[in-house]
Amino acid sequence: MGRVIAIANQKGGVGKTTTAINLSAALAAHGQRVLLIDNDPQGNATTGLGFTKDPAQPKVYEALVGDHDLESIILPTAVYGLDLVPADRNLVAANIELLELDGREFRLRDKLARVQHKYDYVFIDCPPALDLLTLNALVAADAVLIPIQCEFFALEGISQLFDTIDRVRASLNPALEIEGILLTMYDDRTNLSRQVAADLREFFADEVFQTVIPRNVRLAEAPSHGQPVILYDIRSVGAQSYIQLAKEILRNANRRLAASQGTG
Repeated sequence: MGRVIAIANQKGGVGKTTTAINLSAALAAHGQRVLLIDNDPQGNATTGLGFTKDPAQPKVYEALVGDHDLESIILPTAVYGLDLVPADRNLVAANIELLELDGREFRLRDKLARVQHKYDYVFIDCPPALDLLTLNALVAADAVLIPIQCEFFALEGISQLFDTIDRVRASLNPALEIEGILLTMYDDRTNLSRQVAADLREFFADEVFQTVIPRNVRLAEAPSHGQPVILYDIRSVGAQSYIQLAKEILRNANRRLAASQGTG
C-alpha cells in the first residue's frame, strides 16, 4: 500500500502547495507512482499542475460529500507517474456538508482505500486551517509533513498543529507519524534565516529534514506556467532542492523498512 502523507500547517504562505506539487513530481521522476490529492478549496495544486478549473470535471468535493469514487476523478499529469485528484472552490462547502454525514472524519480515508494500492506515495495538500478537510487528511494519512518558513514567526501556530495531531492519534488515527519538518523560503544571505533554521533544528532535532528549500525565483514562477519546477527549469536551485528532498524521503523509507525487518 502506498504511504499517505498529509502536507499540513494551518499557517498560510509556508510552501505547502509548492511542496505538494514539486515533491510529488520529484518522486515520480525517481520512478515512484505518486497521487497528489488537492484538498484545498483554493485549488492551487490543480492549477499549478496545468489544469483549468473545469466545472464539468468531478473533483475531490464530489468524492468527499457525494458518491464519486476517487478513481473516477483522477487525472494524469504532464509528469509520468504523477496523477492528480483536482479541487476547486466548491470544496469550501464540504466543511459544512460533512457535518451532516456519518463517519465524516473518515470520508477521505475510505475513498482513498480503494486506490491507495496503485501508488507508492499519496500526498494530500491541506488548506491553511485546522478544519474538517485537514482532519480528513490527518485521519487518512500515515504521516504528516510540516513545512515551516524560515522567518520570525516560524513557530507561530505549530503547537496548535501538534495538539491537533496528538488528538487525532488519541481518537482517530493512533499510527499517525511525523514524516518530517521542512524548512522553506530559506535565504542563507540573512542572519535571520540561519538563526531560525538553527533554532528549529535545536527544538525539533531529528524531525527536521536535512534538505532545506530556498527562496528561488524559478520555483515561484513555475506554477504560473502550470508546471512543477523540474519541468520548468530542472537546473534551478529550487528544482534541485526538491530532488534532494525526494531522495531523503526515499532513504528514510528504506531505513524504516530495514528497521521493521530487523525487528520482525
